[in-house]
Amino acid sequence: MAALKIKKGSSRKSAYELRDPNAEVIERHTLAVLVDNEAGVLARVIGLFSGRGYNIDSLTVAEVDHTGHRSRITIVTTGTPAVIEQIKAQLGRIVPVHEVHDLTVEGASVERELALFKVSGTGDKRVEALRLADIFRARVVDSTLESFIFEITGSPEKIDAFADLMRPLGLVELARTGVAALARGSEG
Repeated sequence: MAALKIKKGSSRKSAYELRDPNAEVIERHTLAVLVDNEAGVLARVIGLFSGRGYNIDSLTVAEVDHTGHRSRITIVTTGTPAVIEQIKAQLGRIVPVHEVHDLTVEGASVERELALFKVSGTGDKRVEALRLADIFRARVVDSTLESFIFEITGSPEKIDAFADLMRPLGLVELARTGVAALARGSEG
């Protein structure tokens, strides 16, 4: 069998990249959905995802207009561009839905999340946890002789990075609110 004659560095393709080049990539999208604040609306929106096998990475819901009785549902999901378009179209057809915005494609947006971390440790691990919390601007909201509870806000990536650093230092428990997001600029 003859050896292949391929010049070193002649191709940026790797044998390990065996994905179909024509396949669509999976993208992360943040959707903001304005709905009537009434019983069953959240179940209908979530039912759309579960009924079609779509995953929800993050979900936050709160009333944003008390007089108009409207709530904002912020959903972070992943899928191919075609799947994301299908999700947006189907969300728009649900009766109590007033607006569907894909913050990922509509322009710049700001995403924030709140998380609470319970970290248990003594000695050097305790000191290191406090030092890292200071770097990440996490606040100590509860403290005992054996543990801390830190509160941190920031992008989901910041929360993930803090969690990765706290695990070897004694991370016991973690609670996250989910993503809250708004489009930047004066238009809404």
